Amino acid sequence: MPSNIELKISGMTCGHCAQHVTEELTELNAITNVMVELEPNGTSTVTAVVDGEVSDAELREAVAEAGDYVVERIQR
Repeated sequence: MPSNIELKISGMTCGHCAQHVTEELTELNAITNVMVELEPNGTSTVTAVVDGEVSDAELREAVAEAGDYVVERIQR
């Protein structure tokens, strides 16, 4: 059964940032959808719909691959 994971990410400033984060997260097998609430120069909220197992380390690695962003918090 799918569930949501909420990530608080700083360093995202524009739509391109949101696109890069979305692309990297959706490459993870367990993630089926990503929604971004962009807060330029603030802390954005990224909600990932997960159907399977994904670790915090995998989530942090995917965000790091997307660019110079910092995962401030992961809430399951």
